[in-house]
Amino acid sequence: MRRRPFWLLPLRVRLLLMVVELTAVVLVVGEILLRGQELLELRVWMVGATLLVAAAVHAELSLGAERMRRRIAETRYIDLSSVWTFAAALALPAAAAAATVVAVYTHLYFRVFRPAGTPLHRQLYSTSTVVLAVYLVVALRELTGVHDDYASLTGFLTLVCCLLAYTATNTLLVVGVIRLSQPRSTFLAILAGGEIALEIATLSLGALVAVVALPEHWPLLALLIPPLLLLEQTTLVRQLENKADTDPKTGLLNADAWRARATRLLAAARRDRVAAGVLILDLDHFKVVNDRHGHLVGDAVLASVAEVLTAEVRGTDVVGRFGGEEFVVAMGTMKQDPAAGAAAVHEMCERIRHRVESLSVEVTSLQGAARIDRLSVSVGAAVQPGAGTELDRLLAAADEALYTAKRAGRNRVRIRGTGRSGPAR
Repeated sequence: MRRRPFWLLPLRVRLLLMVVELTAVVLVVGEILLRGQELLELRVWMVGATLLVAAAVHAELSLGAERMRRRIAETRYIDLSSVWTFAAALALPAAAAAATVVAVYTHLYFRVFRPAGTPLHRQLYSTSTVVLAVYLVVALRELTGVHDDYASLTGFLTLVCCLLAYTATNTLLVVGVIRLSQPRSTFLAILAGGEIALEIATLSLGALVAVVALPEHWPLLALLIPPLLLLEQTTLVRQLENKADTDPKTGLLNADAWRARATRLLAAARRDRVAAGVLILDLDHFKVVNDRHGHLVGDAVLASVAEVLTAEVRGTDVVGRFGGEEFVVAMGTMKQDPAAGAAAVHEMCERIRHRVESLSVEVTSLQGAARIDRLSVSVGAAVQPGAGTELDRLLAAADEALYTAKRAGRNRVRIRGTGRSGPAR
């Protein structure tokens, strides 16, 4: 849903967006009708205005980093505005806190999201999820009877529960809409791609704003801006590092980054005295795909194969693209017995081979829509320590095994460093 217009989204996604947004509107309107007099209190106005000014200053000073982020990659905005919205949830009545959220996100939309091409419906949904999180925090405060005294044990526990509730509400609603728009995605994969630790750190700062700075010590908020800007610069540096390590066509590690991480994986396997494997995978007859359908279709096929590899390996394995149609995997086996380790490597190779063999890629080219199937991959592997212990030695052995698989008719697995070298099927 990052770029698509609202009416082109799947029906289930549009329904979720409308339900969440309508719920937020009903809560705000109902709260104003029932407790509108609270909005007229001077303290509420002062706290709300202080948070809005601080959020606006913070957003304006962050624009430079955000423009740089948009130039290096299509990375979502690193949203640290939770500092201010969570503080509003802890320090203000529900309606006033919700109004603060709407004002903060309206400013962000016109200064950050709209220039980046973010659709309005996406911004409305993000705002609504935060409004719902704010109402849940206020409900927890009222349930425990804690309003502004967070120094007691009950107050501290309430603060922790509010932080967790805010995070859970916002995260689950965002993950939910992604799962509906991308049915093949998994909850854990989406969650792993997020910034949960950063969000919790931001909310912790928001808690300090509400407890320490508001309402009497609001000038202290100026001291919070530099750490927030430094945190944003840190995330920007990390994104630059990730971009430098990533192959742009597949999203996998590039050759240099893969070598560095594979070397560390093999060293750890030697230290733990367990077997490890290095795989080289080469798409069979890939030149035919490029010649018949064009290089853009070929890139789509490479990206689909990369998704297969990412789905099949474990989180501790290291996957990369060596160039052309060649991919590499470094995997630990957790097997101290060399034969058992070799069997684990062989199982991984066969699983990947079967997945690629069953892969069907739907593409659109100048010739029209097409389906690319009947793909196959030849796999050469080398097992540590039987085929060697250093990365270059293992790569050479795996490359030799790969060419053996090619000469045997392709769509085969061959392994060095073990007695298992029979045909793939």
